[in-house]
Amino acid sequence: MTTLTVTAKGQVTLRQELLRHLGVQPGQQIEVTALPGGRIVVRAAPSHGSIDAFIGRLAGRSAKVATLEEIQAAATSGWAGEF
Repeated sequence: MTTLTVTAKGQVTLRQELLRHLGVQPGQQIEVTALPGGRIVVRAAPSHGSIDAFIGRLAGRSAKVATLEEIQAAATSGWAGEF
């Protein structure tokens, strides 16, 4: 178990090993859900797709040149956050 300290501003900093466990990188978000009994659940927020997720989606997967339909399918899944 990891113990964290609450600052005078009421803030808590998650240690790097916890962020790595969540798979969270700088700039990404986390979700916190309050549970009964004074407990919380912390998890990585779902990705809502980004241009970075789209770019290079098919790169290196085969020597074949992608058709327009394949490019459209990759764009759709990339923007939906389906990796």
